Amino acid sequence: MSRKEFRTLVSLEDARKALEPFYRRSVESVPLGECYDRTLAEDVYSKVDVPGFDRASMDGYAVKAADTWGADEEAPKALRLAGMIHAGDKPAIAVKEGTAVEVATGAVMPAGANAVVMVENTDLHDDMVNVRKPVTPGENVMHTGADVMMGELVLREGTTLTSREVSVLAAVGLDRVRVYKKPVVAIMSTGNELAPPGTRLEPGQIYDVNAYAVGAGVSENGGVPLYLGIVRDTPEAFRDSVLAAIKKADVVITSGSTSAGASDMMFSTVGSVGRVLVHGIKIKPGKPTIIGEAEGKPFIGLPGYPSSALTIFNEVVAPMIRHISGRRGRAIKEVPARMALRVSAEGGREVLLPVGLLKAPEGMSAYPVEKGSGAVSALLDADGYVEIGEDVHVLEEGEPVKVRLLSDEIAFPDLLIIGSHCLGIDVIARMMAARGFTIRSINTGSAGGLRAIRKGIADVAGIHLLDESGTYNESFVRDLPDAVLVKGYIREQGLIVAKGNPMSIKGIADLPGKRFINRTKGSGTRTLLDLELKKLAAERHTTLKALAGTIPGYDIEAKTHSAVASAILTGKADVGLGIKTVADQNGLGFIPLRDEEYDFAVQKARMDKPAIKAFLDVLGSREFKKDIEGLGYRPRP
Repeated sequence: MSRKEFRTLVSLEDARKALEPFYRRSVESVPLGECYDRTLAEDVYSKVDVPGFDRASMDGYAVKAADTWGADEEAPKALRLAGMIHAGDKPAIAVKEGTAVEVATGAVMPAGANAVVMVENTDLHDDMVNVRKPVTPGENVMHTGADVMMGELVLREGTTLTSREVSVLAAVGLDRVRVYKKPVVAIMSTGNELAPPGTRLEPGQIYDVNAYAVGAGVSENGGVPLYLGIVRDTPEAFRDSVLAAIKKADVVITSGSTSAGASDMMFSTVGSVGRVLVHGIKIKPGKPTIIGEAEGKPFIGLPGYPSSALTIFNEVVAPMIRHISGRRGRAIKEVPARMALRVSAEGGREVLLPVGLLKAPEGMSAYPVEKGSGAVSALLDADGYVEIGEDVHVLEEGEPVKVRLLSDEIAFPDLLIIGSHCLGIDVIARMMAARGFTIRSINTGSAGGLRAIRKGIADVAGIHLLDESGTYNESFVRDLPDAVLVKGYIREQGLIVAKGNPMSIKGIADLPGKRFINRTKGSGTRTLLDLELKKLAAERHTTLKALAGTIPGYDIEAKTHSAVASAILTGKADVGLGIKTVADQNGLGFIPLRDEEYDFAVQKARMDKPAIKAFLDVLGSREFKKDIEGLGYRPRP
């Protein structure tokens, strides 16, 4: 038989395209304990708030913050101990003025309390607690939904599950997860000169390197290697092995016996059981490569030299395996970056600061991800961490740092949104993904979003800030010369009450005498409340401060809409201000107050960026307007 030379050589890109028909995925549901290193096949939305109640984030004493003001080492504030709450207890006690309740980390906050004094800042004598350091409302308290909010998109399709993501899935209560099936990849080595590692080499033999190197590559890229051993260089043995492999696996990979000058066996055998798609690639190393198809499954014959085999595997085969298993691109373990913001460190102890990474003109930029103690969702926003030594007090803006990655991948987004969280952003992310763009959203609040725009960190900021004139967002963006305001949609703000509105609350005028749960200062919701209370105070010829004093709980602050709903569900409050969507999700009553405008500040210089153009296209689409209506929001007229 005469030797057959390589058929028409193809480019590396054409070799990749030859495998595109096999980029097919399938989905399976696996138990939570078996989902590590798998890739999500669908978006995961939380059906619960995390935490599901206001909880203490430190061991100490639950108090009314105002009772501690003025306390110091020389003149402590004495509070009467009213009881103790352990983690897991259902408290029946409440904190009244001048009292404190001992709480363990993770315990439910008792009614009436709005802060926790750390135990090390107190001492106990009989039934009196001496507080030696004051606290502010909300200090050492993790509010309902502060970590993950009911209805929030916590993990996106295509996320490879590491210990971080598995912890989040457990936190939101999932026991099974829908993931992409890992492709089973049969691996065979051909050549009479090969011997398995661990055996004694005879003259002329070498150990089989490719099977294990390629197998490791299969595992790294999300597949399951199936080692089928060494096949001798005979047409019959090779044909039988290929046919057996096709029955056991989704992909078949061999190495060796591809050189035209050595043997025509592989080419003829693949042609007899299927068809040859590629015979030779215009690349060095890796020219003698065969790509074929048999019984609808891909076959790849890699060159025999390990360097050539791995080059072709990484360039041609790995992308297909990663696609089938749902994986994304890979990154290195440690990357250099520059701090995007000035960060103050505590000093005196080493700190591992979680950071997210983004691409900046001067290289990598690292921005701190800070969501408070115990916030499992902070792990989702971080790509890695910066080690801050115990003698370091400040990392300056622009200072070079080394970022230790939390995983093998950095998912650089095409669009970075920083600001106030809204379920509408999850809709935007899904629709952007359908257009081929990735998005990352970091929830810092409206003010944090505008700060990120001012510093050039974010592409877009989600905002809903109300000024004294009663206008949303416009004046705040007007003060940013590098930003433009893009109108978003309408959310309905109002009073959230118990189901059926048993106290017959009709509006702001009914708040005096009712147990209230407030929002944090600086939030759009809190600003709206205070503006309405100012109007009411003027009507009643009094002051805001005096009027607020008639509303029990006015100074008890919740960080999220979900925390407001939880306080009402659990009977800690009669009424709170929030959005209708959260009231509906929790089965609570809602008294409309006014429409709230949720808009976007966009970097003016980036308006021509493809991802921002796609973002603007999404906002104007009929599909987006329909989807946000499903959330209880209203599109702009």
